[in-house]
Amino acid sequence: MNINAALKFLTELKKNNNREWFNTNKERYLVLKVEFEQLTQMLINNIGQFDKGIVDLQPKDCIFRIYRDTRFSYDKTPYKTHLGTYIAAKGGRKSEHAGYYLHIDPDGPFFSVGVWQPDPQLLKLLRTSIFENIDEWTQIVTQKQFKQTFDDGWYEQDMLKTVPREFAKDFSNGYFLRLRHYLVSKNFTVVNLQSPDFMHIVTGIAKTGYPMNRFLNFTVDESGF
Repeated sequence: MNINAALKFLTELKKNNNREWFNTNKERYLVLKVEFEQLTQMLINNIGQFDKGIVDLQPKDCIFRIYRDTRFSYDKTPYKTHLGTYIAAKGGRKSEHAGYYLHIDPDGPFFSVGVWQPDPQLLKLLRTSIFENIDEWTQIVTQKQFKQTFDDGWYEQDMLKTVPREFAKDFSNGYFLRLRHYLVSKNFTVVNLQSPDFMHIVTGIAKTGYPMNRFLNFTVDESGF
């Protein structure tokens, strides 16, 4: 993928987020779209070597549309100014499974592993699984390489102030039961994106996060989501 061309397009789109500019530059976007599909396929191939649940995905299942849904938003700009792809078993971007998300943005690219905003019923089941298997969970998420890779910590948006009432309030690892999302990320710079080793680096990050996804997805599969 021509990262420099992609970043240039997205930077210009941020300054010209209107249909007239986009239609004038539609051919540039279509080239970019094909290249991002190819990059997503490479990620599927690489990650699929250790996470067999995603091997049958197609890029079209994973890539988010660049067109924004503005019906219920105060922000009426018509286009997203980043590229995103979510590689997860049984549905890609529409899946409830924990997966792998790549976000390409001139202002802050990153790669995430885990599950964002699970269904409330599923979230309760994930919390219960962590509670009942806390030794296995902590062994995964406190492993040295995991902590070094995801050194920015957990995604804490909407985090509860106290442990949910169905669990003991003095539970020693209550932090994990208060999370609304089981998601960790690695932030990049534009220089990282431009590196010829970028795909190798991202694959390594995904492999480090895979044991957590495997733990979470056991519950997702058991629950029938």
